[in-house]
Amino acid sequence: MIMQDNRSGMTFMIITMVIFAIQDGISRHLATEYNVLMIVMIRYWFFAAFVIALAYRQAGSIRAAAATKQPIVQAFRGVLLAAEVCVMVLAFVQLGLVESHAIFASYPLIVAALSGPILGEKVGRARWMAIFLGFCGVIIILRPQETIFAPTAFIPLASAMMFALYALLNRYVARQDSPATSFFWTGTAGAILMTIIGIWYWEPMTQPDWGWMIALCITGAAGHYTLIKAYALSEASAIQPFAYFQLVFASLIGIWIFGETLSPQVMLGAFIVIFAGIFTLKYSKS
Repeated sequence: MIMQDNRSGMTFMIITMVIFAIQDGISRHLATEYNVLMIVMIRYWFFAAFVIALAYRQAGSIRAAAATKQPIVQAFRGVLLAAEVCVMVLAFVQLGLVESHAIFASYPLIVAALSGPILGEKVGRARWMAIFLGFCGVIIILRPQETIFAPTAFIPLASAMMFALYALLNRYVARQDSPATSFFWTGTAGAILMTIIGIWYWEPMTQPDWGWMIALCITGAAGHYTLIKAYALSEASAIQPFAYFQLVFASLIGIWIFGETLSPQVMLGAFIVIFAGIFTLKYSKS
């Protein structure tokens, strides 16, 4: 029996969110100077190497790690996540870290809304109310009276929808495959896709930016490692709310380093979205 240590799990989850926020800041910097597809491709090369090494260690061989009865779904998961990363990095460039993460924070609500039709899970009245409230928060962030729903505002929303579908597919494949198998397919399928597409957008990088690129790759691997540790130590329901700290840390980086602003509308909308998201987690069986 695995002993649960929620306090340590929460600590690892917060560390993970700090690392992911730093990774987002680096991605924003690099994607401003270079093509998004190339940046994500190089990041996925390192990620795939990390995934393969981890899978070999846990499963004993690459063949064992890749063994699955649902290869099409697993491959689609990996491709979907890679595409979502590209869309989100593009959002960082177009909207900045603050607004992108404020809108992206709605993905748990999308997961809750789609868990019924896709996975056949029960979504109670209380959760539907929370989902509605959360999307009211998203509308506040989008500020329709000012932007008339500017197209760029829908980039992080599209990313949230893609990540929500990815999360649902994670739960779907978990019915037959181990986490190690799913993790292997996530890294390798994404790396193959990004290599096929991204190699055509290769451009030379300066030496300092290669340093940032290496830092991006290292933070990516480190973040996934600490996230794995968090879920290994704690119950998912106990630590998942701490994932919202990424919005806080990424916003601080956006404000302090990139000179972004935090408007009252974004603050109010983000608060509503986070409140609704935590509510759906707490009352997931309501």
